[in-house]
Amino acid sequence: MIIAYSEHAKKRMKQRGITELEVEYILMFPRYIKKIRDRKEVLGNIKNRTIRIIILKKENYISIITVI
Repeated sequence: MIIAYSEHAKKRMKQRGITELEVEYILMFPRYIKKIRDRKEVLGNIKNRTIRIIILKKENYISIITVI
């Protein structure tokens, strides 16, 4: 599946030192997924750090809204 990162998500990832590889790992192996209206919150752990990813799932791709 194709992953598209919003400019906002890219900015937040850079600020927080989170890589695309880490985001992809969490999307493949989430701790949990919570539906919030038309979006999903995906939680995962990397290096003893909890990372939240807000996504919007489209027909052909996943849009990363933000990474916290």
